[in-house]
Amino acid sequence: MPATPDVANNLMPVSVERPLMVLLVDDQSFVAETIRRQLLGESDIGFHYCADPAEAIGIAEQVGPTVVLLDLVMPDIDGLTLCRFFRAHPATRDLPVIMLSSTEDAPVKAQAFAAGANDYLVKLPDQVELVARLRYHSGAYVNKLQRDEAYRALRASQLKLEELNMELRQLANLDGLTGLANRRFFNERYGEEWARAARKRAAIALIMLDVDHFKAFNDSRGHLEGDGCLKQVAGAIKQMVRRPGDLVARYGGEEFIAVLPETDGNGGAHVAENMRAAVENLAIPHEASSVGARVTISLGVASAVPSPGTDPSGLIKLADECLYQAKHQGRNRVKTITLSAEDADPKPPNPGVLKNP
Repeated sequence: MPATPDVANNLMPVSVERPLMVLLVDDQSFVAETIRRQLLGESDIGFHYCADPAEAIGIAEQVGPTVVLLDLVMPDIDGLTLCRFFRAHPATRDLPVIMLSSTEDAPVKAQAFAAGANDYLVKLPDQVELVARLRYHSGAYVNKLQRDEAYRALRASQLKLEELNMELRQLANLDGLTGLANRRFFNERYGEEWARAARKRAAIALIMLDVDHFKAFNDSRGHLEGDGCLKQVAGAIKQMVRRPGDLVARYGGEEFIAVLPETDGNGGAHVAENMRAAVENLAIPHEASSVGARVTISLGVASAVPSPGTDPSGLIKLADECLYQAKHQGRNRVKTITLSAEDADPKPPNPGVLKNP
C-alpha cells in the first residue's frame, strides 16, 4: 500500500493537470485528519492543512487553493475575522470560502455569509455532501480563473490588433520615400484645420514649395540621388515646423506643402524663409541649376482668415500662384500673399484681389 500522507506535511498526491486544492484552516488536528481521510479516495482533490489562522493568507498564496474550509471558532483570530481578511486581500478575495461550525444557528450562519463566506457546513460534514460542495465551489472558481485568463488573452490580442491597425493607419498616411504625410492625409487635415479656423475666425497659412530645377538634377545625377535629395529636403523643412498642430506633407514629385494653423502671412513667411535657408544650407551639389551650385527651393505662402462655408481649395491655389511668382522672379526665394477678409467667399479667390505685403 502507498504511504498514508501525514497531515502535518499538508500534501496529497493528485493526478490532474490543474487539481482541485482544498485548504483547511482549523486549530483542531482531529478535524483535519477526518477531512483528509474523507478526501483520500478523490484523486483529483488535493488537501492542505493550516492549524494557525495567522498563517492562512500566506499559505493560501503559496498553495493556490481552489476552495477554503474555514473553522468558525479559533483562538486569537476567529473564522469571521479571517474570512474578512481573505476578502480584503487581492490574492484571495475571490477564493470560495466554506465556513465550518458546530452550530446550525441561523444568526451565526447569517454572520458567516455577511463576512463573505460562500457556503456553510456543520462539522463534521457527511463525506458525500463535503465532496459535492468542494467540487461545486472549486469548479466555479476554476471556471472563473479560466474565463479571466481567456479574457486577458483576448484583451491582449485586441490591444495588439489595435496597435497593428494604428501602425497601418500611420503607414497609410505617410509618403513612402520621405516619411512626411502624404497628399491624401494632408487633404484630410487641411480641411479640418480650415473648418476650425473658420469657426474661431483665426488665420491659417499655407506654404507651397518645390525643388528648383529638380528634373535637371535627376537627369544629371540619376534617380537614386534624386530620391536621396528629396529625403534630405523633406528632413530639413520638417525641422522648421515645430508646433504639434502644424503639418508638412509631400504634395507630389518634388513639391511639398505645409499648413500652419493660427498663423498669419508674416508668420508663414518667417517659417518659409527658415525652410529656404535650411535647404540651401544642406549644400547638396546641383551643377545643373541656374540658381547656383547647390540645391535650392522656391516657396509660396498664402494666408487668410476663413469665413464659414468658404472653399479651402482657394488658398491652395493662392499658394501655388505665389510659388509660380517666386520661380518666375528667379527662384530660391519666398513669395507671400494674404487674402483679405472681405475676399474670403465660397468661390476660389481671384489673385487680382490679393494684398501683397
